[in-house]
Parts: sequence; C-alpha cells; structure tokens
Amino acid sequence: MFNYMQSSQSRGAGVDPARTCLFLDVDGTLLDLVKAPEQVRVPAALVSDLGQLTQRLGGALALVSGRSVAQLDELFQPLRLPASGVHGLELRLAGQPLRRRVCTPDALHRIRSEAERLIVGQHGLQLEFKPSAVALHYRGRPEAEDELRARMRALAARHAEQFSLIDGDKVLELVPQGCSKAAAIDELMAVDPFRGRRPCYLGDDTTDFGAFEAVRRYEGVDVAVGNRVTARWHLSGPAAVRQWLAQLAAGESRLP
Repeated sequence: MFNYMQSSQSRGAGVDPARTCLFLDVDGTLLDLVKAPEQVRVPAALVSDLGQLTQRLGGALALVSGRSVAQLDELFQPLRLPASGVHGLELRLAGQPLRRRVCTPDALHRIRSEAERLIVGQHGLQLEFKPSAVALHYRGRPEAEDELRARMRALAARHAEQFSLIDGDKVLELVPQGCSKAAAIDELMAVDPFRGRRPCYLGDDTTDFGAFEAVRRYEGVDVAVGNRVTARWHLSGPAAVRQWLAQLAAGESRLP
C-alpha cells in the first residue's frame, strides 16, 4: 500500500478540476465511525467544502454509500449531491429523480422477517431496514461476528435468487442481486458531468473493493482510508480526508 506523500509517481502531481471526478464513501471515509448509524455527526465545515468542491469540479462529485440517498440528503443538507445509495441500489443524478432497483414486496417481507427472528433475544445488535435491503449492525457485540456471519450467509443462501450478502465493517447487509458500488461507478461514469474524466474514489471498507477496481478500469485513482483495506494510495483516516478536501476546495490542486 502506498501513501500519496511517499509515492514517487504521485508526489507533486496536480489535480485538474476540469478533468477529474470524485467519488466518496461516507461512513469511515468522510465521517468518523460511531457505535450506531444514527449517532454520526457531519462537521459544518465539511458541508461547506463539499459544496465548494462540487462547483470547482463542475458538478462531478458524488457520494457512493451504503446509506440510502434520503439519509445522505439529511446528513449533508442543504446539499443534494449526485449520489449512489444502498451499495448501488439507488442512484440520483443532479436535477433528476431518484432511481431505485426494487425487489418484490413479498421477498422483502420474508427477508426482513427472517432477519428479525435471527436476532431475537440477542443484545447489542441492531437491524436497519433500508429500501429493498436489510443491514445487521453488530458493533455493540463484536464477539458474535463469526456466528452472525454464518447465520446471515445461510439466510442469503436461502434467498440466493434475489439477495446477496455484503460484509462490511461490523455490519452484514442483504441487498438485491446485482447491486454493488462498482456498478454504481460504471453508471456514473457513463453520464455527464462524470463521463470522460479521471475518477478518484476514496473508501475505507471491504465493500469498497469493487469501486477501487472500477476506477482502475478508467485509469483512475483508488485511495484506501484507514487500515481496514488497501489500495494504491492511502490516507490515514476521515480527519485526513476532510483536510485534503478542504485544501482542494480552497484551490490547492495537489494529491494528498
């Protein structure tokens, strides 16, 4: 794994706002991880910097998150950035309505009911019902990781025609088949203002590996944040990400 400041290829390299697009994971990348998703806090300075940076990039900045687009809008208000939510299940471009892949109501009801039965009587766990998806958070009970992963894999296997399991940082998510952050990157890169630009993706989790691979296909820049994952470049954590974005928003066009 390389650090931007240590890489001889990238040291001093410039970022051309007219030719670059930026894709940002949220939890663990832009924002510090917390015990429960609803406890996260967004610094006001970050909202301001994202707004300025979106203008500098001609609108070519998007959030690519496991959260729903509605949650992203609430967190980063008043901004309504281009966004992919729920690991590629949702997509919203600037000035356009939200597009969402959906599963049948019966299938969603069954998967939610079985997930609820899976955690009955167990403390420190939290189920989050997303549009057409279910997330099991176990940050409050990390010692149960192996058992919960096995149970969620079995649940996914019983519904393999419609759902797949995504394994993240203290979270296991069941999402409709075909959803991924890699697919989201491909969709975004096919439309303006992202089309024809060099993408840069920042992520901190195993759920970001597909996005790393996607931006490499476009000869882009993949940046691992923190120590959970590796990529060709590295930033130490969300604070370092926010610092770099602030510099970029202010006109410092250098890689971190």
